[in-house]
Amino acid sequence: MVEILHGITLDIPEGETLGLVGPSGSGKSSLLMIMGGLEQATSGTVMALGQDLTQMDEDQLARFRQGNLGVVFQRFHLIPTMTALENVATPLELAGNRAAFEKAAEMLDKVGLGHRADHYPAQMSGGEQQRVALARALAPEPRILLADEPTGNLDGANGQAITDLLFGLSREHGATLVLVTHAPELAALCDRTIHLRDGHIDPDQAARAAE
Repeated sequence: MVEILHGITLDIPEGETLGLVGPSGSGKSSLLMIMGGLEQATSGTVMALGQDLTQMDEDQLARFRQGNLGVVFQRFHLIPTMTALENVATPLELAGNRAAFEKAAEMLDKVGLGHRADHYPAQMSGGEQQRVALARALAPEPRILLADEPTGNLDGANGQAITDLLFGLSREHGATLVLVTHAPELAALCDRTIHLRDGHIDPDQAARAAE
């Protein structure tokens, strides 16, 4: 077993936007996934919204994520056999929302893709697919939004559009936003930035925080 993270202690106030930055292999994505209960920590405690994720089994974690967590990945992770509308409606349907398709259509309008609702991922550009992924993550109005390199596969114009939507919609919904990014301009938009190196919070930053 390879240990990726070491001695991480981190508190994130509700409603904060936090950037996780650092070189490749520093543990940014692993930390993000552990925060959301998408990967299990081998030691320590992960508290989210007053609940201890490290004490939950897979079913309990799935229920927690369903009601509280939205995730945006670099590679979109849309279901290729579903239209944009169906992709956004799926988590709402799983949560028992009887107005799933109406809410999904509303979110697609918010990200400027109402006219693409009946299109499949293969019929859309990368920027459009990422907007669908963002709509899907935010449609259930999660209290926590995790984003892993959300602009990493996009050109400048599309990356800026996703950035504006990500921060604008997370503020609108009052969600806590944690994002992994290599882009300094994206990290600079966050309330706070944490630098990781070799699985640790950068020691210089940790020292400053302790002063």
